[in-house]
Amino acid sequence: MDMTMNELSRQIKQWGNELGFQQVGISDTDLQKAEQRLHEWLAKGYHADMDYMHKHGLKRSRPALLQPETVSIISVRMDYLPEPHEAMETTLNNPIAGFISRYALGRDYHKVLRKPLQKLAKRIEQEVGVFGYRAFVDSAPVLEKAIAEKAGLGWIGKHSNIINKKAGSWFFLGEIYTSLPLVPDSPSSNHCGLCTSCLDICPTQAIVTPYQVDARRCISYLTIELKGSIPEDLRPLMGNRIYGCDDCQLICPWNRFARISKETDFSPRHNLNAQHLIELFNWTEEEFLHKTEGSAIRRIGHQQWLRNIAVALGNAPANTTIRQALHLKVNHKDELVREHVAWALAQSS
Repeated sequence: MDMTMNELSRQIKQWGNELGFQQVGISDTDLQKAEQRLHEWLAKGYHADMDYMHKHGLKRSRPALLQPETVSIISVRMDYLPEPHEAMETTLNNPIAGFISRYALGRDYHKVLRKPLQKLAKRIEQEVGVFGYRAFVDSAPVLEKAIAEKAGLGWIGKHSNIINKKAGSWFFLGEIYTSLPLVPDSPSSNHCGLCTSCLDICPTQAIVTPYQVDARRCISYLTIELKGSIPEDLRPLMGNRIYGCDDCQLICPWNRFARISKETDFSPRHNLNAQHLIELFNWTEEEFLHKTEGSAIRRIGHQQWLRNIAVALGNAPANTTIRQALHLKVNHKDELVREHVAWALAQSS
């Protein structure tokens, strides 16, 4: 090997930047503190029915169990903010528009990050020869936020997202587990201070204490991960949020430093950043599958899509057009949709 580990570690960051990542850092594999926090979170039941959070045992917090011989982790971030905060707030404050978490407006981030991440691994291979590695983009039991924090990409904020002092929190993470003994970066220090804006703004008070989110109350969980009925007491609190929730990021003062992404794949498709609820509700299953092709939204399926929008329509100011749209699906073939449509009609009567 011609390069020293110091030189290679520096070079990896340059190659990562050339491939479109805004930042690249390196961490070791000691995640004991994060492992303890994870076990405490699971013990409280905050993972709801996301059984995958514990079914992999220690693989999530002990990288070498997931990818043998892993001694270093390359952590990358890619900005995805598609529009200014003012535009997001306009949509969120419009009760007849459907608000979709901004990470999901464009192409599925798994697809966008995976290719340059693999290219980065291949570029390293060209330099050092064959080595053990595996690339991840939210696709395996990986404690990506704890790793990113150790790699110096940012700190875990009170809302549990990673915050970068110069770039806010509107970015995706990816990792390369590697057998190369790279030089780790210094971990990021926490700069949340006394701020509790994210806790205060959360519509359902899902951030039950700083750094801990109870998924059972989280709108992102309720609209994406939850397959069944949304608890009735939480439905009025969801407003017009039909896929995910960005309130805690919108309020975070560090996001004044966030920049609009240059990655066109993250640009909104089909006017999903400001689309009328009724227009979205009227999509047939075929239209849903077509218009969400290549999008993270597609994985929830048409029935959950309608369920979520029915709740938003029930929260919107009642009018004849909304009631007509809901009545058209009173006898929908899916029981889950029928239940939420009935609830929405009861709110608008």
